[in-house]
Order: sequence, then structure tokens, then C-alpha cells
Amino acid sequence: MIRFLTAGESHGQGLVVIVEGMPAGLSISEEYIGTEMARRQRGHGRGGRMQIEKDWAHVVSGIRHGRTLGSPIAMTIENRDWVNWTTVMSVNPVEEEVERVTRIRPGHADLPGTMKYGYDDVRDVLERSSARETAARVAAGAVARRLLEEFGMEIRSHSLIIGGVRAEVNGDVDWERVEASSVRCADPEAEPRMVDAIDSAKEAGDTVGGVVEVIVYGVPIGLGSHVQWDRKLDGRIAQALMSINATKAVSIGDGWDSVNYRGSQVHDVIDPVTDPDRPWQRQTNRSGGTEGGMTSGMPLVARFAIKPISTLVKPLPSVDLDTGELVQAHYERSDVCQVPPAGVIGEAMVALVVADAFMEKFGGDNVSETRRNYAAYLETVRPRKWGTGVSAD
Repeated sequence: MIRFLTAGESHGQGLVVIVEGMPAGLSISEEYIGTEMARRQRGHGRGGRMQIEKDWAHVVSGIRHGRTLGSPIAMTIENRDWVNWTTVMSVNPVEEEVERVTRIRPGHADLPGTMKYGYDDVRDVLERSSARETAARVAAGAVARRLLEEFGMEIRSHSLIIGGVRAEVNGDVDWERVEASSVRCADPEAEPRMVDAIDSAKEAGDTVGGVVEVIVYGVPIGLGSHVQWDRKLDGRIAQALMSINATKAVSIGDGWDSVNYRGSQVHDVIDPVTDPDRPWQRQTNRSGGTEGGMTSGMPLVARFAIKPISTLVKPLPSVDLDTGELVQAHYERSDVCQVPPAGVIGEAMVALVVADAFMEKFGGDNVSETRRNYAAYLETVRPRKWGTGVSAD
């Protein structure tokens, strides 16, 4: 129902994103999208590129007078650094010789990309495989987030681990603190140690990774489906998060830890229903808000692991694309740690998946129609004695 496409290279003229499937009548503005774009640019461990770019998604189509039209939403994001790359990244042939990149970076898309597409210049791969592309994802995700907000859903994220430093978070997360934190950490004791881990890696010419948690509150029961493998919502979320640059693992709820316990310690016991407006509550949420590929009505929780960035100031040994001989890997300006911005990117990707599943379930060419469909469905998910005229006997 909702899909998006991005285009653009890291040092090209800019990025383009098209979002299709949004219902008409949704209130949204460039300023709203810009707030999400700015969140992605913050975070301790970001490189010099963030001092150059001031990301703003310019809406080209699909929105009129602050409301969606139901037609595809097109946005462009300018690369301010383009002025320094007009020759290297020129669309048209250039007369002067442009230095090729032939020193392959271990851990990046460089080698498989050049082999797959038959390039003789690694830049033809690294420009598109760069995490710069995620700015377009965040713009698309902002549109999806706005739709979910219209139906009472809220998306948050925070850093659980950076550079081996683990945050201890028990109970409710202080989201204001997370947004104010340079590493998006809810634990005031872990935060300075995370900063130190990033600084230490920077001094060593190295990089660090970590783990991010994304939570969606207010998700209704029944999004996704158990009937086919590709309709399972947790599978769709895992694929979306896995597609983020440097992601190497995804967990739904306590997935990674649950293998260490018995079933009686893992599954979420269902409470008796005492409030018809809040049915099917659980004593715990270890499953992360999904069962059988569908949402359970509890908060949706996904965690994903970001490996250390593969571009190092002190490069690893590698080989040259032309000669196959030993060289130091290419260095392209990069971050030391991408974990804080990865949380914002993760929010965007989860928002897009949940919004897609929501529209798949409730449809509607405009927001009012979707709202009617949603309200009618909520009446059907109560226990029978509080339902729509169906006998409890």
C-alpha cells in the first residue's frame, strides 16, 4: 500500500525520494519533515559532512496547502557539498582526467559492487552505497510517522550499546533526556562512558558500533498476517532494519536473549479483561509486540545492531582493484560512530513498514475513510460480551 523509492549519490547534486500510497487529507508540512531531518544530523561521533549539510526536504508534488493529495509525494534534498564535486560527479563527460578509486575498503560495498557491475572505479559503488542515502529515508519516514500519529501511534528510539558500553534502562524511558543526549542514551551513567568510547576510537583512528532500540506505542492488534511468509510484520520490520547501512543483526523484543530461557520464562501471559477499551493486555512484553507475524496490541519493540563503520582514518590492509597487490584501503570522509543517527533512521524505516501494514489493513483513499474503517475494527476486537452484539455464550 505504501512504498517509497530513493535516488541520488553521496556527492551528487542531491537526493530524491518518492512516497506512494499515502491517503489524501493528511496534514503535513516541510517544517514537520525538517524536524526529523535535523534529528538525523545530530549525534556525537558524526563527521565533518554534517557541518556542511543542512538537510531540508523540498516537497515537489503530492501536497497542497498543507495536506496530502493522495498522489505520489516527491521530495528533493540538496547536497551542499556538490559544489566541491562538480567535476568528479559530473553527469556529462569531462575532458580532464578524474582520479579513480581503486583501493578497496574491507567491510564496505566496494569489492562486491565493482565485481557485480563491472566497474573500474570504486567511486561508482561507494557514492550510492553511502549512508548519505538515509537522509531520503528519513524524509519518507517522516510522512509515514505523521500518518501513524493521526491514529494515536508514537515512535521512539534510544541507544542501548555504544562501543561496548551498555545502558541500563529499567521501566519507562525518559524520552526528553534521550532527545537531549548527544548519544541518544536514556542512562545518565552510561552516557559519558559512551562518549568516551567514541572519543577513544577517534583518537585511535578507529570506529565503534552499537545497538539501537525502536519502540512504537499505540499499535493496534492484528497488523501483518500469519498466512504467508512475506506478510509477517516482524519479518518485514527485520528486512527494513537490516537494509540500514552497517546493520548486521535484528531482534524483535527479547529475541537475542530469549534463547537462554525456558518457554515459561519467555512468553507473555495475557491478563483477564477488565476494561473493554484496553483488552488483551500482557503482564510482560518479551515478544516485542508481535505473535505469529502479527502485532499483539502491546508496544512494538525492535532492536538492531550497527557494526563499526568500515571507513577508517587508519585504514586496514587491503588490495588494489587494478593490480591485486597489497595496499592500504581507501579513506573517504566518514563518521566515527553512526549509532545515534541510526536510531532516527530506524524510526523512519519502522514507521514506513507499520504505516504500510496499517493501510493494508484499513485502506481508505482519504484519512476520514481510513479513520472510519479503523474505528469499526476496534469495536470487533473486544471480548464478545463487550463486542458488537455477539453473544458471550
